[in-house]
Amino acid sequence: MNKFLSRCGLASRRGADELIAAGRVSVDGRVARELGISIDPARSKVAVDGKTVRPPAGFGYHAFNKPAGYLCSRGDPFGRPTIYDLLPEELRGLKYVGRLDQDTEGLLLLTDDGDLIERLTHPRHGLVRAYLARLSGEISDPELQPLRRGVSFEGEVYQPARVRLLEGGSGGGDALVSVEISEGRKREVKMMFRAIGRRVEWLRRVSFGPI
Repeated sequence: MNKFLSRCGLASRRGADELIAAGRVSVDGRVARELGISIDPARSKVAVDGKTVRPPAGFGYHAFNKPAGYLCSRGDPFGRPTIYDLLPEELRGLKYVGRLDQDTEGLLLLTDDGDLIERLTHPRHGLVRAYLARLSGEISDPELQPLRRGVSFEGEVYQPARVRLLEGGSGGGDALVSVEISEGRKREVKMMFRAIGRRVEWLRRVSFGPI
């Protein structure tokens, strides 16, 4: 059952189990509460919150170059623009994988493949996300060393990152740094640099796992 719901793009398998446990899923008109229940996808009528669901004939996979200024959200109570405002109608049913902050740009994956979403985002898989970060002013490679060891900031512990200094910002320019992390926590890159007293002025994700 959880695999079927995942194929419908409703949730990961773990999230599908939570839907079942909450009594929100029914099979042929009866509430299904047992995890691991088997169904016949061709014959069983499955509904979530009373709405019949079916997996698509095929999954959609898209790499989207998110511009800065847009939220990763279906909607915003304050009327701020979201990524779905930029997508054509046929892609608006897809889910984004790995949220980016409003002012962060770059690679954002869109899919309705629940299993893939789980494989890409669950911490146990440890997939690397790579970013380019531009900092205000100069910075030297030794100043980046704490990020390679792991840092703490405002009560949060951030794991060691792979960091390379691409441009030091000498001569009055800004520094450019390559950062690779595997946790994918909220505002992680920005908080890591704040831990060493630096501010990220521009941030772009350039890869997500093998993509």
